[in-house]
Amino acid sequence: METFAERVARSKTRIVRQVFPHDANPIGTLYGGNALKWMDEIAFLTATRFSRCQVVTVSIHQVDFKVPIPEGAIIEMTGEVTRVGRTSATVRVQIFIEDFRSGAQRLAIEGNLVMVAVNEDKTPIPIMRGGQQG
Repeated sequence: METFAERVARSKTRIVRQVFPHDANPIGTLYGGNALKWMDEIAFLTATRFSRCQVVTVSIHQVDFKVPIPEGAIIEMTGEVTRVGRTSATVRVQIFIEDFRSGAQRLAIEGNLVMVAVNEDKTPIPIMRGGQQG
């Protein structure tokens, strides 16, 4: 049987993308709303991979925009489960700016999203099916 730590490691999600002009505001940096949308998407993927069931976003906790992300930047987004309750999982999402020449990364945005497992009727269900809670 898969341990909790193995389940967390297996569900860690990474997405790399570029910030295009339609993603940026008039001053040439990533719109905060686009960043939040992308964070919600990676949190959904991470929690789904962790739970292997349908999940929905119930809350976004303290998103810190540390440095602006310029148009044209390559970014890497990561999602990792950090806490699990009976029906919910908290996913830490980080967005890094990557220097395309050196590959060095710098944390630009970070936040925690709470995802809840739901059934077909959108009623919360236990998120840990056949595994240990941590």
